[in-house]
Amino acid sequence: MSEEKKLYTDSGIEIKPLYCDPVVMNEQPGEFPFTRGVQPDMYRGKLWTMRQYAGFSTAEESNKRYHYLLSQGVMGLSVAFDLPTQIGYDSDHPLAEGEVGKVGVAIDSLEDIQTLFKGIRLEDVSTSMTINATGFILLSFYVALAKQQGADLKKISGTIQNDILKEYAARGTYIYPPKPSMRIITDIFEWCSQEVPKWNTISISGYHIREAGSTAVQEIAFTLSNGKAYVKAALEKGLDINVFGKRLSFFFNAHNNLFEEVAKFRAARRMWAAIMKELGATDLKAQMLRFHTQTGGSTLTAQQPLNNISRVTVQTLSAVLGGTQSLHTNGYDEALSLPTEEAARIALRTQQIVAFESGAPDTVDPLAGSYYVEALTNEVEQEAWKLIHKIDAMGGSVSAIEQGFIQDEIARSAYDYQRQIETGEKIIVGVNKFQVKETDSIPVFRIDDSIRQVQSEKLASLHRRRDPAKCDQVLQQLSDKASGGENIMPAVLEAVENYCTLGEIADTLREIFGEYR
Repeated sequence: MSEEKKLYTDSGIEIKPLYCDPVVMNEQPGEFPFTRGVQPDMYRGKLWTMRQYAGFSTAEESNKRYHYLLSQGVMGLSVAFDLPTQIGYDSDHPLAEGEVGKVGVAIDSLEDIQTLFKGIRLEDVSTSMTINATGFILLSFYVALAKQQGADLKKISGTIQNDILKEYAARGTYIYPPKPSMRIITDIFEWCSQEVPKWNTISISGYHIREAGSTAVQEIAFTLSNGKAYVKAALEKGLDINVFGKRLSFFFNAHNNLFEEVAKFRAARRMWAAIMKELGATDLKAQMLRFHTQTGGSTLTAQQPLNNISRVTVQTLSAVLGGTQSLHTNGYDEALSLPTEEAARIALRTQQIVAFESGAPDTVDPLAGSYYVEALTNEVEQEAWKLIHKIDAMGGSVSAIEQGFIQDEIARSAYDYQRQIETGEKIIVGVNKFQVKETDSIPVFRIDDSIRQVQSEKLASLHRRRDPAKCDQVLQQLSDKASGGENIMPAVLEAVENYCTLGEIADTLREIFGEYR
């Protein structure tokens, strides 16, 4: 336990780095099973990474927002991509119409990534990318840019979400069927362990499971089951769990029930440590559950939207008291539109106020020993194990998704929650109680439909300038590797470096793997 700095309350009482039950020797943070946190000194040593999820319109516009956020104290970038990018279509594809630049930034080629990170050295920032079906392509764009910048690939750090199983169950931005999708993911694990060892190769995501309507218990049960499926797939490929296990990360939601959320985070760490140990991990770092948190988008209301600032504050506290490694806080206006610059700044300031004014980070696991929190942690864990055992009995997550079990469980919970709101059993302030006649007009952030034309013109220009014969050659090599079972990542990187587009690479693999319907 580090004793480098002494901290005091405002009354001058010294705050110990760690509090333990003097009679019963408590679990120690930084030690198996990590209930109390993954670092011995947690935020006394280093605060969580403050990220703000941003991306909209064109790469030029998003680049301006990234520079603004970095100037305001953001420690890591978090990139949102538009729907065509997420499902492997270039902006000029007929199916992209009406969606280009809307829910994130449009990325069609390496040129867009060069623009997106203009003036930002990739060695100096940690970048998280919320991308799944096309995660391998976006990672290749990022690595290609890092190489152009002369970066040491052994130093670049960040995360691709790359969690396809929850797409089938909760979110829907899949391209290929489950088996080839799992193969792509294990190719990424293998390639990154050699080429970009500091990169987190997957962010196993409960966030979207919760957004789809699951409970807190279901969120961790289904997420950890998906995590088991990825680990087993990597083991079947012959990868070393003590190597790839260190690069797995998780992504959880933070909702309004402060104590249940804290209990959820504590239980998830303990459960994952047990799962990894059982699967053969002996390195402590491979047994640790490290996670990013985002405050709950589905908890935000269009009615009295400024109330969302209070909701996000409660959710921020739950993530910090629960021991998150990284955090994004939502803008108060996100039930209405993409966040304005002002809303994004207030969201970041919420994290900074919790970090520097609340005292919450001053000691490790400050709610440990609370009768309620300890009991709730145990109960959340017990209920989550019941669900995991059911999924195991079905043959694991892939089988449970194919049988519709996970989807049905989430749908049932979502229905129950909505019914409770409609009957008034559950109170949502400003929605079903304490309503007012809405008069304030909150400024909303709109994306112009002309973005598609701008992106299409860029694509036309790129097609004229690149070497078409070389593009055909590298895409054929990718096709051959995908058909032959070789690792596809070197061929994908060569394709992006020769300015093949995201859609062309995705289509090449559609020909081999087919599409999931």
